[in-house]
Amino acid sequence: MPQALPNFSSSVKLKYVKLGYQYLVDHILTFLLIPTMVGISVQIILLGPEEMLKIWRSLDIDLVQILCSSFLIILICTLYFMSKPRSVYLVDYACYKPPITYRVSFSTFMEHSRLNLKDNLKSVDFQMRILERSGLGEETCLPPAIHYIPPTPTMEAARGEAEEVIFSAIDSLMQKTGIKVKDIDILIVNCSLFSPTPSLSAMVVNKYKLRSNIKSYNLSGMGCSAGLISMDLARDLLQAHPNSYALVVSTEIITPNYYKGSERAMLLPNCLFRMGGAAILLSNKSRDKHRAKYRLVHVVRTHKGSDDKAYKCVYEQEDSQGKVGINLSKDLMVIAGEALKSNITTIGPLVLPASEQLLFLITLIGRKIFNPKWKPYIPDFKQAFEHFCIHAGGRAVIDELQKNLQLSSEHVEASRMTLHRFGNTSSSSLWYELSYIEAKGRMKKGDRVWQIAFGSGFKCNSAVWKCNRTIKTPTDGPWQDCIDRYPVHIPEIVKL
Repeated sequence: MPQALPNFSSSVKLKYVKLGYQYLVDHILTFLLIPTMVGISVQIILLGPEEMLKIWRSLDIDLVQILCSSFLIILICTLYFMSKPRSVYLVDYACYKPPITYRVSFSTFMEHSRLNLKDNLKSVDFQMRILERSGLGEETCLPPAIHYIPPTPTMEAARGEAEEVIFSAIDSLMQKTGIKVKDIDILIVNCSLFSPTPSLSAMVVNKYKLRSNIKSYNLSGMGCSAGLISMDLARDLLQAHPNSYALVVSTEIITPNYYKGSERAMLLPNCLFRMGGAAILLSNKSRDKHRAKYRLVHVVRTHKGSDDKAYKCVYEQEDSQGKVGINLSKDLMVIAGEALKSNITTIGPLVLPASEQLLFLITLIGRKIFNPKWKPYIPDFKQAFEHFCIHAGGRAVIDELQKNLQLSSEHVEASRMTLHRFGNTSSSSLWYELSYIEAKGRMKKGDRVWQIAFGSGFKCNSAVWKCNRTIKTPTDGPWQDCIDRYPVHIPEIVKL
């Protein structure tokens, strides 16, 4: 039999060819500039000092020309620096950590489900199958009102949860940064499903007695990606208001949104969503450059709401018995994939190195002109980022993004472990993931972080951060008492 050909796609030689190509394309300007500079230097040396002096005298430059040229250069530089966007720094952030008394083990969750849905055992079995495959662990938490049988989702209980989560996160942030609440100029609070009157932002103003001229905003109904929408809003406000601090609070209040019916598509959120919240301090002050943890580089937002299926794939509605809940469509993952494609098409040119952009362009032209059946080239985003914070919306979301972006297990480790330890905490999950990376001591100066989140509407939003300084392993935070146990093996199915 003829000898089988080696698998060149996995050969070491091909790997080094690709690395060589990436290095050549990414440094093409350097390779062109160095010979040019060497050639010019050689010519200057060959001319000699006398010839150089003759050339200088032949230019016949007077003082007025020199002054005018200098003024023009100064003017151009001034206009450039005045029009340049202000840098936005993430000074620090803090995540809420629920007490152990709020924990809901699998056995507790299923016992409550059997008691609450005793007339519909099929729905109980459905929840058990979802929980077995969810990727959640035994230490996720639900608010006290949901621990009752039946649950008691009153307005008072919902406000109590909001106050506990938000105030705890802000108190921790103020302690870490040493910033006084009177120094805060901008306040943004995002919570998708709980929108009381007065608003949650007004609740924060009242609690901390913030200034009367504070610019406060309350975002609701924008889903799990609302945290990055808040970042985008804060960035725009910090461009308009120099020398300011912006406090952003991201959370989701579970108490009033626990579904008490039996519709399967509306029972999914009960299995996945858990308590959580984060407070983030942003600044555009130049003196915060060196103490800040990160600098905001890009925010890219994609909205697919013009499509009816995308608009209704995460939809709050009443079931046949009049009970309100969130309906998650079967098309959710397909729609999320389309939104992700649109988002990375926009963010790709902003972050990818020239080598990846060139390969993508060549493949695109080839598909358009020569053969539409050519396999599309998926850019290697690992060339652009060291860390990935993928919204911990569920195991399927993380699996899909890992597959589409061709990421390793280590790249999605923070997302999987956050889902396991804290569950889906909605818009705040990205900050638990970032905290995980820091707690592992992996965040170094110059590292780039890509945060990706999905939300109802349907939206896919991205934020890119660059680490300002090597971050020491924190001694506090949500992972303080358990980071040594992670990462853990998460089986495909946990038999209950």
